[in-house]
Amino acid sequence: MSNKTERLEALQEIEVNRKKTSELFRDLAKILAPPPKLKVSEWADRYRKLSQESSAEPGQWRTDRAPYQREIMDSVNDPDVENVVVMSSAQVGKSEILNNIIGYFIDHDPYPMLLLQPTLDLAQAYSKDRIAPMIRDTPVLSEKIGDARSRDGDNTLLHKKFPGGHITIVGANSPSGLASRPIRVVLADEVDRFPVSAGSEGDPLSLAHKRTKTFWNRKKVSVSTPTVKDLSRIEAEYEDSTMEQWCVSCPSCGYFQPYEWKNIRFEPVGMECADCKEHHTEYEWKSRPGEWIARKESKKRGFHLNALASPWETWENIIDEFKDAKKKGVELLRTWTNTTLGETWEDKSGEQDIDSLINRRERYSAEIPDGVLILTAGVDVQDDRLEIEVVGWGLGEVSWGITYQTFYGDPGQLEIWNKLDDFLLKEWAYEDGSKIMLSAACIDSGGHFTQEVYQFCKPREHRRVFAIKGVGGDKAYINKAGRNNRERAALFPIGVNAGKALITARLQLKFETEPGYCHFPINEERNYDESYFIGLTSEKRKLRYVKGQPIIEWVKKSSVRNEPFDLRNYATAALRIANPQMDVLAKRRETGSSMSQVQKPIQRKRRRRVVSKGL
Repeated sequence: MSNKTERLEALQEIEVNRKKTSELFRDLAKILAPPPKLKVSEWADRYRKLSQESSAEPGQWRTDRAPYQREIMDSVNDPDVENVVVMSSAQVGKSEILNNIIGYFIDHDPYPMLLLQPTLDLAQAYSKDRIAPMIRDTPVLSEKIGDARSRDGDNTLLHKKFPGGHITIVGANSPSGLASRPIRVVLADEVDRFPVSAGSEGDPLSLAHKRTKTFWNRKKVSVSTPTVKDLSRIEAEYEDSTMEQWCVSCPSCGYFQPYEWKNIRFEPVGMECADCKEHHTEYEWKSRPGEWIARKESKKRGFHLNALASPWETWENIIDEFKDAKKKGVELLRTWTNTTLGETWEDKSGEQDIDSLINRRERYSAEIPDGVLILTAGVDVQDDRLEIEVVGWGLGEVSWGITYQTFYGDPGQLEIWNKLDDFLLKEWAYEDGSKIMLSAACIDSGGHFTQEVYQFCKPREHRRVFAIKGVGGDKAYINKAGRNNRERAALFPIGVNAGKALITARLQLKFETEPGYCHFPINEERNYDESYFIGLTSEKRKLRYVKGQPIIEWVKKSSVRNEPFDLRNYATAALRIANPQMDVLAKRRETGSSMSQVQKPIQRKRRRRVVSKGL
């Protein structure tokens, strides 16, 4: 009996040891086995946490919240795809798509990465506001990237190391950040805002892509809201791709189609099917199945998205923003087109119809019409004369040409500048007898009389008489003034291309109720004759390429004078520099107050006459 018991106990012990050995091997297999093969969207659904300060919906990431994101993220996992392009509006989650790709490669498939932002400042802000919270709140990432406050140097603001790789965040305007070490994954954000060249090194995106050459499995992801048609980098990339659109099936007929603005209906809010013409609500459309449909064959995957597909935007709000942009003018409408529809803005500034501008002239019954709230002037300095245009401005930057004058004389002598000074101090009368004065003037300093312009403007800056200098390229219209000149006069760099595009677009407006509409007088003494309108429309846009990048230039159509175009540009710049509160001025005008706040300094300090050292 005892032998039988001993044998049973021995068998039981063998079985226990076998189970322990089996469990040990299972544990070892888990430790030694490679991680499960996940796609980017699967990794995000399993591990990614959205941060409180960077998301309206913090917590666990869910790709199903915006299902159009799945295919974009997972295209990075396709071994046959090297390039991924996303041309989109704002508010569709494109930044989080980039973040998920970054998180995936840090945790699941570690390699060297490079993230490009348009500028170094934006790169620093993105690292602090987007990447740092993601690492902090996603445990699998915080385990692999050390605390930025530690002294080991592996985790800095713009360079973060992790086992198997690193990510460097750079500005496209910084050539040093685009050189040196090889990179497998290049992520480029807002590429349409990239400079044409990184210093003197050339196209920043091309420089970054060159760093991937040593990797057979390289990935290049470029995302951006687009800008101007034929100049947009992301549009050019998209048109060279599969050109995919997010399409949903019609609730009535099942026809798959993209969300298109032309099919949106305002009353009641909804979308009309492009096939069966049935009208359905936003909820009905967004609850339908969706899929990406390609329009071209290409190895480069390209995706286009607009805010109509976004779960974080309502169509009613989009329609309201469209109406508001249309009401406020062409600049806001352009921004709305780029950031809401994710489409390029087509600048239709072709040949101007001079006859229609001449025929729209009207007779003014007073020096300034009732709609004018503020006066500005632009002054051009030629070798034998000064030319000046005074422009009146109303609500919505509706403009009235007031007068165009030429003062002949030598700009190197005091007499002509004294004549200009008297003119700038003139009081202008409404029909009711009330008067206003010029609120601001811009004088071009770019000719042969730069010092004379500085000497004239410096003692008159309290009257907002400023020297300006036109700068070409893709520059902001109004830039910060500098004083790097002998007279220490304020000098405003003016983005003349931006100004000319704005004026040209406004000249095409047909209805007086439109913001930015331009009025012109027929009164002979004001000098708005045919030659003025020939000069006003004397230039056209021309596209040329510099180091492979498209550049817009404004060129004269012929040998005609272009001073009227320049002067309207300078007078518009003067308005933007003065930056008046037009609604406040309108209320004061209604209550009978003849002098606006921006004009009071002109009244208190009349003029400084000529001093011996200058003007």
